[in-house]
This record gives sequence, structure tokens and C-alpha cells, in this order.
Amino acid sequence: MMRTRPLKVALLGCGVVGSEVARIMTTHADDLAARIGAPVELAGVAVRRPDKVRAGIPAELITTDATALVKRGDIDVVVEVIGGVEPARTLITTAFAHGASVVSANKALLAQDGASLYAAAQEHGQDLYYEAAVAGAIPLIRPLRESLAGDKINRVMGIVNGTTNFILDKMDTSGAGYSEALDEATALGYAEADPTADVEGFDAAAKAAILAGIAFHTRVRLDDVYREGMTEVTAADFASAKQMGCTIKLLAICERAADGESVTARVHPAMIPLSHPLASVREAYNAVFVEADAAGQLMFYGPGAGGSPTASAVLGDIVAVCRNRLNEATGPGESAYTQLPVSSMGEVVTRYHISLDVADKPGVLAQVATVFAEHGVSIDTVRQKGKDGEASLVVVTHRAPDAALSGTVEALRKLDTVRGVASIMRVEGE
Repeated sequence: MMRTRPLKVALLGCGVVGSEVARIMTTHADDLAARIGAPVELAGVAVRRPDKVRAGIPAELITTDATALVKRGDIDVVVEVIGGVEPARTLITTAFAHGASVVSANKALLAQDGASLYAAAQEHGQDLYYEAAVAGAIPLIRPLRESLAGDKINRVMGIVNGTTNFILDKMDTSGAGYSEALDEATALGYAEADPTADVEGFDAAAKAAILAGIAFHTRVRLDDVYREGMTEVTAADFASAKQMGCTIKLLAICERAADGESVTARVHPAMIPLSHPLASVREAYNAVFVEADAAGQLMFYGPGAGGSPTASAVLGDIVAVCRNRLNEATGPGESAYTQLPVSSMGEVVTRYHISLDVADKPGVLAQVATVFAEHGVSIDTVRQKGKDGEASLVVVTHRAPDAALSGTVEALRKLDTVRGVASIMRVEGE
């Protein structure tokens, strides 16, 4: 039997994602009601610019008073798609206090202050769902929180920003430089006018914090995530990657230490073998590779941004939360029982690709090799190319701690025969 009284949804924000959520709620109203077991009604939409025309949304639902909307008391679900830390945090906690569950796409807030949001939701007996905060339409948060809840996840590695993947893919396939590829991404609408959050890794770092917290049942904040952007990646780096049978991706990597006593979370460009599933992720798509004890290797792939894909994830959460309310239940809350420490980047162990500009004369290679040995970094392969008294030296190492590699590079820069360190890139996925 379907309940006739509708569940009421308040929408905070009506931009690209919010307007698409409102459209789907309207056009798919009958299907949503059948799936939930009760009608779902859009009860109010909080916006900053009330005079803007919003097709399909009745004018009487529009308000600029978001606080009054979430305090109404008859709202069942608040959907927050305004982004940023404030006023989103205050509005979400106010919604909990006034009896509403929350669906959010706010990766920045969740990465910075997810623990307090979980606590507020638990205090008031409400749900906090946020599938759309990471990887757009790709079902990822729910599989990690629910489907893999009985397994031990050891590693989560993925492409979680479509803008950077588009740029790097164009550099790889067309030979374009970074600036040229960025211009194309901007022209096609993949990059914002100010692309800093994407290309400097801030967006991916927030998502890495969320993924690490869920995967390892511990609290990981944005400040815990090592972040390195991809603006320094060059065509020469791609040429070197191809010689190694690799490509370059901006990766979010969350790992459990081998002894299980700590975790790490990091975002940076990396070379990965062409044989790795992530290497074939093209254009603005996202993909996340998960390694677990029992399930083995899993990959989640699909569109990671945009109005419709993100709205799809939001609607999925709305359905789940509404079902919970009908059953007078709540979904999974925070799971941080392990309380594992987050190790520094210096403790991360991986391989490295280092490109050096050196003097083309006898003994240089021996000097360079000595520096690597003195810092405990073992060399796997070396390639050297010289011309007119100058040479390039490419060194690929075996696995070593990041701190040891940093010490090596610092010492190399002090050698008279080393004119410059052209590139340092980690090698992952082997």
C-alpha cells in the first residue's frame, strides 16, 4: 500500500545540479513514488537570485531564506547542493535539529568537517547521504559503506576529477602542451574559468579524504591528504612514460600500510602501466580501482561530473533516505572505529621516475648513482642521451620511501654536474 501523504524535499541551491534534481523529481514523480512507497514533493527551493527564470519550478517555491526553509519542521529531506563550507554546514546541522535528513554533494565540507556532521545526524536520529560528493553518477560511496562493509579494503586508487583527466588525455593522445589542452577543456566546458581547484588537486584531495575515511573506518580530513597538482606535467614526461609503456594520470590514492597500523591518502600525477585498467580511462570520465581482501580487485567507472550524472546520484540518495523514513529507520552512519593514524607522505613507498639535466662528460652517471646509493634508493634502470655538452639522464628506481627520494633529489641538486631536475614523477599500479 502506498502512503498518500507526500514526503517533502527542500532544495538548497538551484544551479546546474539543483535544477536537474528538480527536473527529474517532476518528470519522474510517478516512478519515484512507486520506488519509495510514497509520493515525493518539492516543497521549497532556496536560491541567491530569486529573479532568475527557472523552468519547471513554480515561483511560489522559490525563497532566499534558506534558514527558514530548513527550519519549517514539515521537511523530510534537505538536499544541499550549494557547496562550500558556510553557510552549508550551519544549514545542514539546522536541518538535522528540525527533523530532516540530509542529502549532500558537498565534498569540501565533508572532507573538512564530516565528523561533526555525522555527530549531528546521529544526535537527532537523521540520515546523512552523499553519494554525489565523489565521482558523480558512479555508485561508489554506497558500495564502500554497505556492499563491502564485511570486507577489508586495502587500497583505493582512482581518477576522481574529469577536468584533469581530460587535459592529461589530450596531452597523451594529441601531443598538446598543458596550456593548449587546458584551453580546449575550457572551451568545451570541462574546466572552470579558474581551474585551480581541479588542476592543483584540491578537488581530488577532498574526495580522497572522504574515500579513505570510509574505506579504512577512520577519520581522514582534508589536511591529512598530500596534494600535488599537475600543471608541471610536460610533453617530455609523456614521451618518457610511453618509453616505459605507461601513461600519466592525476590519481587519488588511499592505502592501508602493510602492517595495517596506519593509512595514507595522497593526490598527485603518476605514471601507470598501459596494462592497468585506469590507463584506458579517457576524456572527462572517472574511475576508481578498489583492492579488498575477499572481493579482490574492483573498478567503478563512469561520468564523474555534470548536471545530469550528479543529479542521478542525488536522486538515488533521496530514494534511499525516503525509504528509511517510511520504515522509521536510518542508514549507515560514521564508521571510525579503527582510529588509525594517517602517516605522512614521507613514509609512502613507491617507485620513481626522475629526469635530470646533466653535463655530458665522464663520471656523471657514477656521481648520480652514488647519491642514490647514499640515500638508500635503489636504481632499476637508467637512460642517457647527450648532445653538445649537455645530456638528459632518466632514472627509474625500485620502491623506496618518499622521504628517501626527497633527500636524494635535494643532494642531486647540489652536484655541479647536475644542471637541473627536470621532472620527478611517481610510478604506480605495478
